[in-house]
Amino acid sequence: MLAQNNSYCNAVTFSQHSTRMYRADGPGSTEQTTVNTQTRTRIPTAHPLAGQRMTGADTIVQVLADEGVDTIFGYSGGAILPTYDSVFVYNETHGSPSDEPMPLIVPANEQGAGFMAAGFARASGQVGVVMVTSGPGATNCVTPVRDSMADSTPIVVICGQVPTGSIGSDAFQEAPVSALMGSVAKHVFLVTDPTRLEATVRTAFEIARTGRPGPVVIDVPKDVQNWEGPFRGDGNLPIPGYRRRLAEVEHNAISEAKCEEFLSMLAESKRPLLYVGGGVVNGDASAALRAFALQFEIPVATTLMGLGSFDTKHTLAMHMLGMHGLASANYAVDDCDLLIAVGARFDDRVAGIPDQFARRARRVLHLDIDASEIHKVKSADWHHVGLLPAVLEALVAYARRSGFSADFSDWHAETAELKAKYGLNYDRESPLIQPNYLIETMNAITRGEAIISTGVGQHQMWAAQYFDFREPRLWLTSGSMGTMGYGLPAAIGAQFARPDKLVIDVDGDASIRMNLGELETVTTYDLPIKIIVLNNYGDGMVMQWQRLFFKGRLSASDKSLRKKDFVRTAQADGFSYAKRLDDKKDVPRVLDEFLNHDGPAFLEAIIDPEAGVYPMVGPGLSYRDMVTGDFIPNRYDQENRSEPDASELF
Repeated sequence: MLAQNNSYCNAVTFSQHSTRMYRADGPGSTEQTTVNTQTRTRIPTAHPLAGQRMTGADTIVQVLADEGVDTIFGYSGGAILPTYDSVFVYNETHGSPSDEPMPLIVPANEQGAGFMAAGFARASGQVGVVMVTSGPGATNCVTPVRDSMADSTPIVVICGQVPTGSIGSDAFQEAPVSALMGSVAKHVFLVTDPTRLEATVRTAFEIARTGRPGPVVIDVPKDVQNWEGPFRGDGNLPIPGYRRRLAEVEHNAISEAKCEEFLSMLAESKRPLLYVGGGVVNGDASAALRAFALQFEIPVATTLMGLGSFDTKHTLAMHMLGMHGLASANYAVDDCDLLIAVGARFDDRVAGIPDQFARRARRVLHLDIDASEIHKVKSADWHHVGLLPAVLEALVAYARRSGFSADFSDWHAETAELKAKYGLNYDRESPLIQPNYLIETMNAITRGEAIISTGVGQHQMWAAQYFDFREPRLWLTSGSMGTMGYGLPAAIGAQFARPDKLVIDVDGDASIRMNLGELETVTTYDLPIKIIVLNNYGDGMVMQWQRLFFKGRLSASDKSLRKKDFVRTAQADGFSYAKRLDDKKDVPRVLDEFLNHDGPAFLEAIIDPEAGVYPMVGPGLSYRDMVTGDFIPNRYDQENRSEPDASELF
């Protein structure tokens, strides 16, 4: 018998002046504590099932329950059947057919499962879980695992494997998971000793969620799943090096001397700018970042992955910077005299030429949880490695204690002028549907409160530019890997994580085809996701680059299946609302009915096939070389701008 989740606790006692309370100690567990100001002793009490004999499969499921897992994404197969059966039994024992405590969500393929788990993790802040079979089941997860690693997304992938004695014999559906995943995951476990299975699963969750989050893969041979032995109910693997490094970061409190040094640099600045990355969202530091920005009244520019870490509608918000960032944000980076990077990594889509990025900044200050990011691309004059909420809060507290004040009103006037003069714009008089207009109209309806997922391409950048995000975990996209096909399955995962939110997948005709089979997953589970496909009949971003840099030779990029009827495809997959939008005058009405439809909805919008994403900074170029197109002013000489080297493209 498997116990229900949240079923056991650990006791912590103190020597005197004690009162008893219960507190959460990680997802899905509780800890009974006795509070005292003096000596602390941790005395674990037994799990209700401690000592009971379980199969390895039952052990896996029980640890998932204890970790608070309430959704599993995956596809079954021979090597994972014992664990799938154990999930079935757990749900039958602890729930009902209409209310399963740990439902298995079945995608069209395993890549979809991986992106669903990533979307779940990104929208909820919890660890997403994938469960797949051996061989192709595992190899289909390589891309989402690498994608999750690149964007610091915590997922745990449980793969079935051929029996231990058959590993290395080219057995049916065998794949070298450790070798394949070892180079793309945060960590990989191959469980050959069944007595260590329980601790391994528990440790996988610890590694996935702590420090810089990331994907962890557990490869479990079928004989290990079928093994029977006693369930301990506690214990993790000894990973002293990891835990030591983690403790060093977590306990690395910023000193008053470093706070004073930071404030002295800020006091000398006239034009400070916050450059905020996805680490702020992943590190649950958005509230602290906002308090920091408001305390010091510093304008905020975010990366693609940092969207939502600061309210994009706030007067201090410069919105997104970088390759397709707003011209106003990029010019603010050019103009600032102090750059404060928080949870950002100076990647090539933002700092094309590191020496010319923030070229007027007298100093660069860098806050991050990952020491390897410090000085990696651009040298910092001051830095701190630690938990972002703690350091931001400490700097604010020190400033208040010391009575620090600064007047950046002139800089605020400059940034306001930048936003007014160099704001986003497009061909508003065109008779064709401009994608900018579509998203601008949707944004007026959603008011920055919807969860937006995207595929990869032009539609991704238009969505990043024109949607507002009032809070974190509303923006789901594949950033570092740029994986087409991410948007639809990520939206599915997000809807399971946040059933209370409106979830919209803004996709492209080329990108959605990568995982088009997941349309049926939406209707199978009756998810009220809204899917809009911006159809320009080809790989729009590639075509834009070819027009700019390859003399308009559209080599293989206008390959869209012209006979593809997306609306009939959606109808065939069970969408009761499935329409095509091809008349500009219908945009407001159709978008309103689409977004307010009760249930799954699909909309194909036929957009201007030659619409481009602007601004654009070519790879390996500085913001002085930014191309702003025909409708956004440019303050630099466009005739003498540099061109990207062919080796830098994409």
